[in-house]
Amino acid sequence: MYESRVSLELGQNGASKHQSAGSGKERHGATVSFHNIHYKVTQGGGCLRLKKRTTKDILIDLNGIMKPGLNAIMGATGSGKSSFLDVLAARKDPAGLTGEVLIDGAPQPPNFKCLSGYVVQDDVVMGTLTVRENFTFSAALRLPASVSQKEKDQKVEKLIQELGLGRVADSKVGTQLIRGISGGERKRTNIGMELIIDPSVLFLDEPTTGLDASTANSVLLLLKRMANNGRTIILSIHQPRYSIYRLFDNLTLLVNGKQVYHGPAQTALEYFSDIGYTCEAHNNPADFFLDIINGDSTAVALSSSDYEDPESVLNSKRGIEDKLVEEYRNCHFYRQTKAELGRIIQGKPMTTTRPSRTITYNTSFLTQFKWVLKRTFRNLMLNPQTSVAQVAVTLFLALVVGAIFFDVQLDSSGQQNRFGALFFITVNQCFSSMSSAELFITERKLFIHEYISGYYRVSVYFLSKILSDIITLRTIPAVVFSCVAYFMIGLKPTVEAFFFFMFTVALVAYTATSMALAISADQTVVAIATIFMTIACVFMMIFAGLLVNLNSIVSWLAWLKYLSIPRYGMSALLANEFTGLDFCTVNFTTRCTGEDFLGVQGVDYSTWGLWQNHMALGIMTICFLAIAYLKLRFIRKFT
Repeated sequence: MYESRVSLELGQNGASKHQSAGSGKERHGATVSFHNIHYKVTQGGGCLRLKKRTTKDILIDLNGIMKPGLNAIMGATGSGKSSFLDVLAARKDPAGLTGEVLIDGAPQPPNFKCLSGYVVQDDVVMGTLTVRENFTFSAALRLPASVSQKEKDQKVEKLIQELGLGRVADSKVGTQLIRGISGGERKRTNIGMELIIDPSVLFLDEPTTGLDASTANSVLLLLKRMANNGRTIILSIHQPRYSIYRLFDNLTLLVNGKQVYHGPAQTALEYFSDIGYTCEAHNNPADFFLDIINGDSTAVALSSSDYEDPESVLNSKRGIEDKLVEEYRNCHFYRQTKAELGRIIQGKPMTTTRPSRTITYNTSFLTQFKWVLKRTFRNLMLNPQTSVAQVAVTLFLALVVGAIFFDVQLDSSGQQNRFGALFFITVNQCFSSMSSAELFITERKLFIHEYISGYYRVSVYFLSKILSDIITLRTIPAVVFSCVAYFMIGLKPTVEAFFFFMFTVALVAYTATSMALAISADQTVVAIATIFMTIACVFMMIFAGLLVNLNSIVSWLAWLKYLSIPRYGMSALLANEFTGLDFCTVNFTTRCTGEDFLGVQGVDYSTWGLWQNHMALGIMTICFLAIAYLKLRFIRKFT
């Protein structure tokens, strides 16, 4: 009963109901052929050279054809499914890759990854935006400028209806703090982000990961309807249920990077039966294939009286693997595939040059900058932990500092309290900027996917993140902190001194933020980046001028003070605050003016001495930002 219902649904949707968004006619998918694909990686070595460098074969001599329809790549964990999919989608590092992938008999375009759709295993959509807003973002950046905004909106609306997302179109996708749409709807949203450009080939890496059986089935039914309309869909999948397996048109089975079957999915059982492996009644074919690949280990283990030696089990699996490869290369499916591949490349020499990985864009720099900056600001505003919480914590710290150092006096304690308050304020700006360490790390997968898919340039993403972080998370907290703490402490009551104080505090925050970005831009774990930041801040704090008198440091260590961000901030704030103050009371006999105090501390309070601190902070900011950009620019984007 269930099978007849599925067949009826596929039959109905296999007609012209689901047409190409905005095309009005049936799609013509591309034929993807792969010839002598071999991929290997280098292991060991490194800086310490503790291990000898070795190479490991990931994919070995793969040949086949993926035609319009639903093409599945199956295999056990570690068999090379995802690597093979990345090779076909031109998303694998060309180093170590030989062979050729042809699209309709022609060499793969250098920008093929920008022309095809690729749905990664993990969700890579902005969770704070709605489904419609995510689709609109993709349409604005991936469709050419010749397409009008009205046509883009119509394409988005039609795609929402085709994917069955009309009910949740204006709902947020969801984050850890924001309740969003269901898992199946998220997966369809990820698919929709790629369908915006109406690609002739759509790649999906483990599309059922994290979904329950029913939701996974509905996602595959959606893909089957697209395949019936002429689109070429290639997906990797681990162990699907039977209702999903029966939807496949073509099946490729991998064992340790080798092909053991490539042909029609519905004749795979017959093929394995002919070579001596018969599937029991009511057994799932996908489970059956994995049992064969693993040497039918369960049945062998149950029939053995004693546990077998691990080495003999490994040798047995290798023997079965070699047998499966040999049987496949002697079958008519392999000969038929090789003959068809020969016809495809007939008269065309095989490409001997290394395939290139070119990124192309359909929109200008300004268009990309406008949309990415808009999305970044919106994401910040809708993330309470990065916007409201930051200001709230800053306000709380300002009140605490203001209460501790409240209404400082012009006496000996006033000198100490002013010095301590300015030290705390400067160091606090450095440590508060550590939150920016996660700026690039949390969106690393999203950035890499969107960049190599041709959404935007690295410079666009970098500038958008920097501007949004500086304006919302550094400038606003610095202004709030200055307005509260300055007047509670009772620092110099002049307009010039107050705005100089605010400017210096903000500049210290910018420099510390830039350092955090330079450290974390190429990191993958926030905790590691935070450790490096903490070590750097503690080291710089020593040379700030409070814990040790800078004039007393030995000459061979004195140069380290020029690397201290708090030192420049402290020197500027001390010169701003102490210049012109008179602490001459009965408790003082000498050195009772602010200038005297600055002289003891080694602070240059001349006009040039005052502004050279800001110039140093500005230079450090530019250098750190340049390092961060270069790290982001040359980050490993291909696996």
